Amino acid sequence: MATEQSIRDLLAAGDEALAEAGYRTGDFAAAREIIEQAQAAADEAGDPGSQAQALGSLGMVAHYENIIKLTSGSAIDSADIEAEEKLFRTALARWQDAGEPAGTAQPLFGLGLVFQVLREDWMTAMPYFWQALGLVSAHADADLYLRSEVHRHVGFYFLREDVQPSEAVRHLQLSLDLREELGDARRIPAALIALAEAELAAGERDLAIELLQRAIADARAAELMPLWIERAERTLRDAEAAP
Repeated sequence: MATEQSIRDLLAAGDEALAEAGYRTGDFAAAREIIEQAQAAADEAGDPGSQAQALGSLGMVAHYENIIKLTSGSAIDSADIEAEEKLFRTALARWQDAGEPAGTAQPLFGLGLVFQVLREDWMTAMPYFWQALGLVSAHADADLYLRSEVHRHVGFYFLREDVQPSEAVRHLQLSLDLREELGDARRIPAALIALAEAELAAGERDLAIELLQRAIADARAAELMPLWIERAERTLRDAEAAP
């Protein structure tokens, strides 16, 4: 039978494979395989917390796959969106059954992604994001990347929906700070791009250009997928053309 440590190791390896796929390769097969192994081991061990974590990670695999399709201009099948949502809802239920409210932050955030990113429904998304923000803010040991992602999408809300550029800057700066604390070079350019968009909206054109130039250099140095570099270059062109 798998040990608690071996399950944790599999989950960590799955998250690493997911980051590599999401930012560098675009191939999620390895991440899915590792996380499914972790899920099977957690099922065998009867570990509800690890089961919930594995389901949430599989939800993120599905989300990244959908985002790659969206970014490349491909249509996303409604069944794929529903499958992603089901993974997050099941993970949320498992965390609740396990009596670990802190763990619910990840699937709550995932459900926010489903509605904000894939269904373009901010009204439904924000209660999930607010709950996730409250949980990651209340638990100092919360995962740095999850904390960064929650602040990132709350920042997008103030950038694009309830337009308050200063609040967008505040949350997106926190998101960048957390990624820099994490120290994963793959994840920093996306945070720089988002913060630059907010700074541009706040009237800080020169700062936005500086951030985007850094994002392009960092994305190339980290050997990210072309879509990340192209996004930074496109945003830089927009910033340079701004009055």
